[in-house]
Amino acid sequence: MSQVKTSWNLERTIPWLLIVIGIIGLVSSLVLTHDTLAINANAHYVPSCNLNPIVSCGGVISHKGDTIFGLPYPFYGVAAFAAVITLGVGLVAKAKFQKWFWLTFQTVVTLGLGGAYLMLLKSIYQIHALCPFCLTVDVATTTLFWYTTLYNADRGLIDARLPKNRWYKLVRKHHLDLLLLWFLILAAAIIKHFWYYYGKHFL
Repeated sequence: MSQVKTSWNLERTIPWLLIVIGIIGLVSSLVLTHDTLAINANAHYVPSCNLNPIVSCGGVISHKGDTIFGLPYPFYGVAAFAAVITLGVGLVAKAKFQKWFWLTFQTVVTLGLGGAYLMLLKSIYQIHALCPFCLTVDVATTTLFWYTTLYNADRGLIDARLPKNRWYKLVRKHHLDLLLLWFLILAAAIIKHFWYYYGKHFL
């Protein structure tokens, strides 16, 4: 199976990336799960990350309709990121997985990214509040999607022609630059939207 040869060997790095991303996402999801249960038990509970009218975990968590099959989003995050950690540990232990497994994992990660960004857009444009732990999950999910996709593309699992494509080689060379650029674009969009609140502190 053809692979892309780069100075950064994703084959060796992906297990540790999965473990680190999984731990970050799991911790954030556990905090969100705790706050969700606390708010459901006591409507007056104030999460520690309620800093101001904009940075308000409580405002995001208590928003109605943020469930799948009756379970709040953070519950799925706990299960998903625990699975990511398990996969990373398995790869460290030299476990081998078939093509169908990686394509299934790619599909699940892509769906997870879609769900995370749907919640992000809802937070910004509908709820008008931001949750730091939700944003951490967004960063973790984006990074997971990016490097899972590159890993599968390197190995020719997505498209056997990609590893030899000169444009793809350029993307691989600047993989981190492109990821950081995406985060900067997101940050700029968020700052622009909430400038009405934060701008007065700079003007």
